[in-house]
Amino acid sequence: MIHLPFRLRALRRQHGLSLEQLAQRTGLTKSYLSKLERAVSAPSISTVVKLAQAYGMGVSQLIGEADLDQDESVCVVRRHDRMPLPSVAGHSAYRYESMAGRRRFRLMDPFVIYPPHDQQQPAPTFPHGGEEFLFVIQGQVQVTIAEHSMTLETGDSVYFDSELPHSVLSLGDQQAQVLAVTCSDKGPTAGRRSAPDTQA
Repeated sequence: MIHLPFRLRALRRQHGLSLEQLAQRTGLTKSYLSKLERAVSAPSISTVVKLAQAYGMGVSQLIGEADLDQDESVCVVRRHDRMPLPSVAGHSAYRYESMAGRRRFRLMDPFVIYPPHDQQQPAPTFPHGGEEFLFVIQGQVQVTIAEHSMTLETGDSVYFDSELPHSVLSLGDQQAQVLAVTCSDKGPTAGRRSAPDTQA
């Protein structure tokens, strides 16, 4: 249980819970939970069970005895393990792969976009709250944000307010790959099961 105080703080932040909310879930006092997170007190096994139940995980995961690959506080995703995400309805030319693995609650949502080369109609734009970061892993892309259109090469990036309408298309002969990281303005979100509601 050496790392338990850190894990407890991290899990509570990932789930977007205050100490008071966690106290309501577990039946433990706010002051006691604070002491656990600061390593002032050590939990009994019954306390560990209550905390594990509150976070929807096994006791072995909570205290760090599970394998690293099952530990959401450190989430490794190998290239061949990226999870394909269903495309936005009506826009199947866009492909997405999730980069967040099993981490169910997170502040950021990272994924790889494979944008199409051309669009029969204006590229769809889906503004959403928060911020977004795009980094071109491979190829060349045209990024349009509101009325601004720019060409980005491999290694280039752009950071913007994602409530602005935005889209991305591949340019040239090579299929572009773009790392996109979105950050919600509503705190931690549950893991995504479908493509983001944006084309960038």
